[in-house]
Amino acid sequence: MEKKMCMGLFSGSIDRLTAAGVILSGAAAHDMEVDVFVLLMGARSFMKVNADNIDSLSESPQLKEEFLDSLKKLNVKPWQEFFKEAKELTKVRIHICGLAGKIWGGEKLEDFIGLADDICGIAEYITAAQEADLHLFI
Repeated sequence: MEKKMCMGLFSGSIDRLTAAGVILSGAAAHDMEVDVFVLLMGARSFMKVNADNIDSLSESPQLKEEFLDSLKKLNVKPWQEFFKEAKELTKVRIHICGLAGKIWGGEKLEDFIGLADDICGIAEYITAAQEADLHLFI
């Protein structure tokens, strides 16, 4: 029986996006079905205009350089690559919260990076969380 994971990705900080990507890699390795619901600050980081702007994705600016230097030293791929690879390996769907998207000026799927599968309402997130074997909120 396939296990399901639901992730509420609230944060848009580079450290938490990277952590979410690593978790997705683990879920893919276990062949889990995953629904990621991108909320509030997370939605901002998935906007095409912000996705490559590391400065706009840092909640702890005093630690940003140390974190980025460590990622580079350890040859850790960018967060988007973790998400992309997980989607290639298992059933991963990435949903943008409609309200969150509108807050940041994103009302169409085309406003977000190519990883996003759809824009939905919060009811879909609640239902997926209720039905999941594992629910994470990052």
